[in-house]
Amino acid sequence: MSNNTTPRERQLALFAWLAVCLIWGTTYLGIRVSLESMPPMLMGGLRWLFAGGALAFYMAMRGERMLKRDALKGAVILGFLMFVMGNGGVVWAEQYVPSGLAAVVVAASPFWMAGVEAFRADGERMTKRTIAGFLLGFAGTVLLIWPELIHGGVGGHNFLLGMAALQLACLGWSIGSSYSKRHARSENIFSATAAQMLAGGAMMLAIGTVRGEWTSLAFTTRSATAFIYLSTIGAIGGFVAYTYALRHLPVSLVSLYAYINPIIAVALGVAVLGEPFTLRMAVAAAFVLGGVAVVRSADQTRRPETNRTMKSTIAITRRT
Repeated sequence: MSNNTTPRERQLALFAWLAVCLIWGTTYLGIRVSLESMPPMLMGGLRWLFAGGALAFYMAMRGERMLKRDALKGAVILGFLMFVMGNGGVVWAEQYVPSGLAAVVVAASPFWMAGVEAFRADGERMTKRTIAGFLLGFAGTVLLIWPELIHGGVGGHNFLLGMAALQLACLGWSIGSSYSKRHARSENIFSATAAQMLAGGAMMLAIGTVRGEWTSLAFTTRSATAFIYLSTIGAIGGFVAYTYALRHLPVSLVSLYAYINPIIAVALGVAVLGEPFTLRMAVAAAFVLGGVAVVRSADQTRRPETNRTMKSTIAITRRT
């Protein structure tokens, strides 16, 4: 947060933070509704090509130049890790996992971030508090999938595949965040984000084409409305609001969106789509979010400035 923040800027930043909580909490519902008639990879690819193209056009109108040629490699790598693996994993998973539960699992990505850092030679080692948070979150995840592990069946098998895809998504975001922290810190964040969106969108579109998804592509009023929302407010509006909030508010406050998003996503899933949410799921979600809180508190104690960099990077796509 800037020391020169005026009262009006702080007030606007608080509204921006509330917008982030609401927007990114609703994107899980938006994805689920879009999938009612759109295949997953094409939906994601078209969404990020649209959002990246709009952001690139905005930058061009402002006279800002895009990334230098030597930075394009990094944009392609991050486009794959954070958009194809990260967002693509969430989109694919929401075919089988309720949107609210998907938001809860995605909120646990700090577990993967801490693990990726621990495996790097120049990364941060795990503390006892971090390990305790891991165990608490793992217990919550096991509780979420326990009935499917016991009873199985076709539906249970697909649910487990969806949960695995969400873990893959968290891994992609975490590796991408670690890479970005070390290799992409000097670039203009708007230009870098546009390039990553375009690269990731193109790769997702290519995957969808190879999978033959074009024959399944269709639009209904509901799915088209959700897709437009995801491509504009969900992708660009949420990112701009997050960037403004991070500039004028403490990182510790802004990062609380990660706990509010799942609550909004679960509530919308139950109210709008009639998704199930039992007492077992509520307890499991509390375990997962509690574990995330423990891991985040341990991380903030060690490296507050590093956390700021990683949070600002990963937030670009989580935000589904």
